[in-house]
Amino acid sequence: MMKKTLSLLLALFTLVIHSSAAVSTGAQAPDFTLTDTTGTAHRLSDFEGKFVVLEWTNHQCPFVVKHYSKGDMQALQKEMTEDGVVWLQIISSAEGKQGYLIPEEGEAMRKRMAMHSTAMLLDTSGEVGRSYDARTTPHMYLIDPSGSLIYQGAIDSIKSTRQSDVAKAVNYLKAAYQSLLAGQPVKEATTTPYGCGIKY
Repeated sequence: MMKKTLSLLLALFTLVIHSSAAVSTGAQAPDFTLTDTTGTAHRLSDFEGKFVVLEWTNHQCPFVVKHYSKGDMQALQKEMTEDGVVWLQIISSAEGKQGYLIPEEGEAMRKRMAMHSTAMLLDTSGEVGRSYDARTTPHMYLIDPSGSLIYQGAIDSIKSTRQSDVAKAVNYLKAAYQSLLAGQPVKEATTTPYGCGIKY
């Protein structure tokens, strides 16, 4: 009985810690500095005055492959970065775990897959991922020019690994961005992310 009670308390304690790490939608996005696949350091606060997308990714996750295999994510990256949005891919996979990349591998993949993100950032310690409570790949965040987090959650509305579902789904990230540009409230400001668990 004692053992069962201790297990329950530990589970609750873990849940509280996990929940407290979350950033509330509408709050200031936590600042961070990470190095990209070319060795350049990027600080989030340096992009003040611009919209910023944070995309947690893992090239070996089938849910990520769904969005990259036919160029859907690359097209969205291109569309938004050409509009002045800063798009930061973040890899929080720890060394030795699925999705981990050394800088040279990451940069080669960016070129091979014709990615249009601003940079691919390496978070091997998982510190930044945990500060945002990033849980899946993909897990998307949109930050407004004042530094407030205005969208977080899933990339879209269909939780599957089928590439054919991309065109049928509502892209929550794009919808949030377009609403803000139109001066309208974001209808879906927080959604439940889906995908592979981040390999911290």
